[in-house]
Parts: sequence; C-alpha cells; structure tokens
Amino acid sequence: MGTPDFIRDIRADAGHQLLLLPGVSAVVFDERGRVLLGRRADDGRWSTIGGIPEPGEEPADTAVREVYEETAVHCVPENVALVRAMPKPVIYPNGDCCQYLDITFRCRAIGGEARVNDDESLEVGWFAVDALPVLPPWERFQVERAIAGGPSWFQPAGSAVGSTAPGTRS
Repeated sequence: MGTPDFIRDIRADAGHQLLLLPGVSAVVFDERGRVLLGRRADDGRWSTIGGIPEPGEEPADTAVREVYEETAVHCVPENVALVRAMPKPVIYPNGDCCQYLDITFRCRAIGGEARVNDDESLEVGWFAVDALPVLPPWERFQVERAIAGGPSWFQPAGSAVGSTAPGTRS
C-alpha cells in the first residue's frame, strides 16, 4: 500500500520535515518457530513486517492487516513485545523524514501461504531464529523480544535517546 493518504495530506503542508509517526511491527512465528520476514522493495534489506495505522485503527488490527497485505499470511497478535521510539529518523529516497513510535507485536501465523502480496516487498520467507538474514539492530531486537516473551519491553525513563543499543544508559 505504501504511504497512507492521510500522511500524503500532512506532507502537502509539512514538506519533508521530520514527522513523528505511529508504527506497528509484527514478528510472526509459524508452527515450527520460524520468523516471517520480507525483503523491502525500497532498500532491498530484510525486515520485520510493519506499517502505519490508519486513523481510528487499533494497533493489533494494523499488525494483522500489514502482515496480510505484504505476505498473504493470516496471523493473530498474541502480545505486545515492545514499545519504543525508533533509534533514529528514517530518511526516504524522496527526502521525507520520519521517526516512528513503534509497537511490536508477537504474532502467530494461522493460515495463508507466504508470498509477495504487494509492491512493498521483493520477497518474503520464513527463517529459523538461528539462521536469520542480516537485520538492523533494532529489528533484531524486535525478534529477540518476541522470542523472549514476558512483559512488554520499553526503554527505561532517563535512558539515552537515539541509542541503537536497547537498554543502554547515558
């Protein structure tokens, strides 16, 4: 789907300046414990599945929608693995600058066959947790937190802002 229409409307007035946006990520596991990843069309790297909620959409519904839109896999969110501001802004090829406040869900696949289902991905696949492709540190941390289970993780108050190492103190 790409950039939601409401973000395009904001960009018409805001230009390329930094926007703080909501984001939802899904770390999806199949019955064998493998993780579903997509290789992004915009930069070619492997990534967890995610996107921006539509106005009024619940974050768990965003996770379900994004996973299906991008991979044709049906999933059920099981718990919130982590909540945090992404460590640094993303600058897209068109110059738009965004920093995401991300809610990452641990999800369980319940159907569908993993395949490229839109123009946002070059390929999708299931990966054993001990054989993941290269992921940025913050996405590897999403997978680690989803595997760990337990209470939702968040950056402790007073911690270094913008650190790529989760949990570090300033």
